[in-house]
Amino acid sequence: MSDDWNARVRAVWQDEALSDDQRITRIDALARERPPDDGRALFERAGARDAAGREDAAEPLYRAALAAGLDEVHRPQAVIQLASTLRNLGRTDEAIGMLRAELDRTPASPLRDEAAAFLALTLASAGDASGAASLALRTLAPHLRLYTRSVQAYADELAGDAP
Repeated sequence: MSDDWNARVRAVWQDEALSDDQRITRIDALARERPPDDGRALFERAGARDAAGREDAAEPLYRAALAAGLDEVHRPQAVIQLASTLRNLGRTDEAIGMLRAELDRTPASPLRDEAAAFLALTLASAGDASGAASLALRTLAPHLRLYTRSVQAYADELAGDAP
C-alpha cells in the first residue's frame, strides 16, 4: 500500500470540516483506487460509516475487511470497531465474544488495553456493571504509580475472585 494513499486517507480523517457524508464520499473514492477485496480499503469504508453513526452499513464492511485480511496495526482496530458497532446494535454477546478473543490472543494484541476498555463498555451495556468495573480496574492497575496491588485486589473482589 502506498504511503501516498495512506497519507490521503489520514488527511480525510483529520479534516474536521468534513460532514459525515463528505467523509464517506471521500473515503469511498480512495477505496475505489484499491482492488474491491482490499482489506484496508474495506476497513476505511466501514470506519467512515461507523463514525457517521451508520452501524448497519459499517458491520458488513468490517466483516469483509477482516475476512480479506488486515495487517497487525489495522486488524485489532477492525475487531474493536466491529465489536463496538455490534454493541451499539444491541448484540452484546457477540461483541463480548470478539473482544474476549482479542484479549486472549497470543502473542498479545497491540491494542490489548483498548480491547479491554471496549469489553468493559460492552459488559456494562449487557448489565454486568461489576464485571465491567473489575475489568477496567484490572486493565488500569499496571499503569498506576501507586496502589497497584490494592486496585488489583478490589478488582478481584468486584469480580468475585477475592480469597
